[in-house]
Amino acid sequence: MKLMKLGTRPDIFFTSGPVRSVHTEVASDLEILVEHVLFRLHKFPLLSKCLLLQSLCAESSSGGGCSAVELPDFPGGAEAFEACAKFCYGVTVTVGAHNVAPLRCAAGRLGMTEAAERGNLAAKLDAFLASCLLRRWKDALAVLRSTSRHAAACEELGVTSRCADAVAALLVAGDPASASTTAPAVAGSSASPWWVRDVSDLDVDLFWRVMVAVKAAGTVKGTAVGDALKAYARRWLPSVSNNVYLAEQTDDGDSNAELITGNHRLLVEKMVSLLPAERNAVSCSFLLKLLKAANILGASPATKAELTRRAALQLEDANVSDLLIPSSSASSASETPYYDVDAVAAILEEFAMRQAAAAGSASEAISPAALACGHRRSRSAESSEFDGARRSTSAAAASHGAMVRIGRLVDGFLVEAAKDANLPLDKMIAMAEAVPDCARPVHDDLYRAVDTYLRVHPEMGKSSRKKLCRVLNCRKLSETASMHAAQNEMLPLRVVVQVLFFENARAAAATAAASGPGTNRFADLAGGVKALLTRPRREVNDEVMITDEQSLRGIAGGAPADDDWSVEGLRRTASRIATLRMKLEEEDADDDAFVHGARAGLVRSASSRVRAFCAIPAGKPKRMLSRLWPSSRSIAGRY
Repeated sequence: MKLMKLGTRPDIFFTSGPVRSVHTEVASDLEILVEHVLFRLHKFPLLSKCLLLQSLCAESSSGGGCSAVELPDFPGGAEAFEACAKFCYGVTVTVGAHNVAPLRCAAGRLGMTEAAERGNLAAKLDAFLASCLLRRWKDALAVLRSTSRHAAACEELGVTSRCADAVAALLVAGDPASASTTAPAVAGSSASPWWVRDVSDLDVDLFWRVMVAVKAAGTVKGTAVGDALKAYARRWLPSVSNNVYLAEQTDDGDSNAELITGNHRLLVEKMVSLLPAERNAVSCSFLLKLLKAANILGASPATKAELTRRAALQLEDANVSDLLIPSSSASSASETPYYDVDAVAAILEEFAMRQAAAAGSASEAISPAALACGHRRSRSAESSEFDGARRSTSAAAASHGAMVRIGRLVDGFLVEAAKDANLPLDKMIAMAEAVPDCARPVHDDLYRAVDTYLRVHPEMGKSSRKKLCRVLNCRKLSETASMHAAQNEMLPLRVVVQVLFFENARAAAATAAASGPGTNRFADLAGGVKALLTRPRREVNDEVMITDEQSLRGIAGGAPADDDWSVEGLRRTASRIATLRMKLEEEDADDDAFVHGARAGLVRSASSRVRAFCAIPAGKPKRMLSRLWPSSRSIAGRY
């Protein structure tokens, strides 16, 4: 650390309790009170260098007697004033990075400028700052930190701005000595810039000033700025888990809690304003952590909107835990959902808008006017159009992959959110429907979320359960999920019947495909199943019962059975018919009877259409169903 010595005389100041005096043969004629410390000094050496004391002494005494002056709220306190007084007496004063800021503020308050005397203290301190301290990394940082203790005075004199600009300039230029002594900047991250740890010790205002100057220079990469933001958040931003943060507020008391919350809110808003423009400068996980903090701390709507927009740009890189954003008003005793579903929905909406905009720009890669033009085009033009089309195809494939990842992410979030007993049904359905159907090639995770929600809300009525289960597509359930759904007592009966129907159709199609290309006896049946599986889900849901009856009636009524496949197929069909009849009987009676087991009287109320072509005794379907699917206990354990 560089030091500067001013003056050559030995120290003649002595202290006696709250009084500080000077050893001289001349009696003191000036008393100055600074922070309960009384200085007994002399007018001659002080008034010649201090414009403020000149005016105060002129007002306090008209004669030649002792003058008394009080200096309230003096920057730097009694220590800084004593150093200024020693400079006036010519006593040696040592100046360094630790005290140059308060001394400069004290000299500015006393008016120790060139207007009072040439070579005064203020000019000497400014020259020392510019020529030495602000050219060295550690000294510049030390001076900048010290300005926070005298923020108003340093801001008025421009000391803070000069120090922040100097630190930013040294950061951009690079300091080899600092680089060799401070790396790695962040524990466990050797790739972080060498200056990250040093600037993370600054308070939020000074850090913001330095980073604004760094970004304005335009030579530091966005990833480096992102590393600095992550290190600063790790250093100053506490855990924003709802329960943890509220506990910290309670321990600190209500009065301190407001101040702490306000400081943390300011910190989050400042950090959001410093986010680099580059897409991957910070991770999506970090952006969502900031959004969690903004939600808990009550940050401004503009801050939340910016974090939502930035998180939507990188949503496919997020994890399920990142989306578990605590609600700002949630508590253990309230009826508010613990997780902020609305915030996640806003991110998904922003993501969908950007995907739509990207798809629109990709469709315009080849101009329709150019394709309709009848003139012969050059090979370079054709090549450029081919490259554009290829890029569009690649972008579309990448977009589809991102959508599939988003689908898995949202379904995983729904599984966790469904465990909250306070989550309303309409929000659960809205979140499930926010993902397009193409983003869910498999509905297993969505089924798990629906099953979780039904078990957490056992009081749900029949209509509510049907409304929730409309988000499921039974054709996209895996074999394991279908086996679980077939015996799920919480599902509506129609969903169970659909699962059984599509499992039957899938088995028939697989058997027809395994019979080989030379056997086409049941090609019509396989083709019909294939067509059924490709039809819209709503149409299939409406006509599943009619289609099942018609297709199975033809096979049960007189389908040829001259080989092993046909016999097995008829057995399987007969069992499916029996199962369907049993389900329809229970649907006509009551869904609750299906949940707790069919009663004997329900068999007599079976559907007349199914009874007309079903010749299997009423007692057999349950035994056949037990052969087709294992016990519910074993299935639930595997799923």
